[in-house]
Amino acid sequence: MTQITAADAGARPSTESERRTLAVACGAHALHDGYTDLLYVLLPLWQTEFGLGYAEVGILRALYAGAMAGFQVPSGMLAERFGGRALLAIGSMVAGIAYLIAGASTVFMVLTVALILGGLGSSVQHPIASSLVAHAFEGKRSRRALASYNFSGDIGKMALPAATAWLIALMPWRSATLVLGTIGLVAAAAVVYLLPHPADAVPPAKDAQNGARGVPLRDASRRGFPVLLLIGIIDSATRMGFLTFLPFLLKARGADLPTVGIALTLIFAGGAAGKLVCGYLGSRLGVIPTVFLTESLTAAGILALLPLPLTAGLAVLPVIGVALNGTSSVLYGTVPELVSPERRARAFSLFYTGAIGSGALSPALYGLVSDLADLPTMMALIAAVVLLTLPLAWLLRPALRYS
Repeated sequence: MTQITAADAGARPSTESERRTLAVACGAHALHDGYTDLLYVLLPLWQTEFGLGYAEVGILRALYAGAMAGFQVPSGMLAERFGGRALLAIGSMVAGIAYLIAGASTVFMVLTVALILGGLGSSVQHPIASSLVAHAFEGKRSRRALASYNFSGDIGKMALPAATAWLIALMPWRSATLVLGTIGLVAAAAVVYLLPHPADAVPPAKDAQNGARGVPLRDASRRGFPVLLLIGIIDSATRMGFLTFLPFLLKARGADLPTVGIALTLIFAGGAAGKLVCGYLGSRLGVIPTVFLTESLTAAGILALLPLPLTAGLAVLPVIGVALNGTSSVLYGTVPELVSPERRARAFSLFYTGAIGSGALSPALYGLVSDLADLPTMMALIAAVVLLTLPLAWLLRPALRYS
């Protein structure tokens, strides 16, 4: 019988430890992504409750998103110093407290403070949970595990806003937010109780030059992460730009509001499946072939949508959703291959900052193009821009040879 040394055990966590780490990371992702998207349910209620104008409603959303994006990098650095387990629990607790404050707020200023706190609490989840999963699962297993983690966020985006709407139908919105806040506190306790202690382990400094498989990180690999980040920025800008203006394109084809809702459901369902499926494709086909496939399919799908009548266009949307969202799983899963283990939390934080930031800016830029030209021209431009990822993916080849 083969003996497992202590060093082996530290390098490769037990199966139970892997499962617990992935379960906690997926739960945290579902919770915090759900917290972010349930704001779309609460904002109209807050507008009525506090007598807000549309500009103030926009400020509330921007404060949450800005705090979440701006603290990604600091949270990754703090995780390197204090450990991901503690910071993930604190972030979940702060996010829960933010909703408790929002439920008790009686003036607009208190509500703004609550949303800033909520953004700060949720900012720790992406870089820390991603790096914990990457540490627990190495090589191709890491890519598949990160695909499952990525998929769980979409589950939260669908489940928590729906649950919030159901709660508000049963009780006042203030009571509903108290329930939501309590969920965050329970989640924080679950992180402390369930997440294995080895998940905090950071490889020794002497391994700083080692990659995920113990192979030295050469110059090509170090140059690979900025290229991967640029691909992620373009991919996120494409996704947010297309989703923002898709309802307007459908309305121009005669779609009413329920039809637009069905269209968004179709593309989100395809997107959730794409995150899971494309992560597995990346581990089987490789990063570059999968990125070529998904980004080419995204561009082709957008261009095919433009001349189609409404009914045929709806049939295409799930396929577009698979490609549109699927690339992100491949990209996130590649981060551990290009970054030494003790720098992964920081790398993930940089990656998510770039993706969230480009996703926030791109609708305004593409909207300007639409104002200057027209909506179909702007959609064609989105399809053209996403193809810029193909030569960038080709540049990743030397880096990936050493990962």
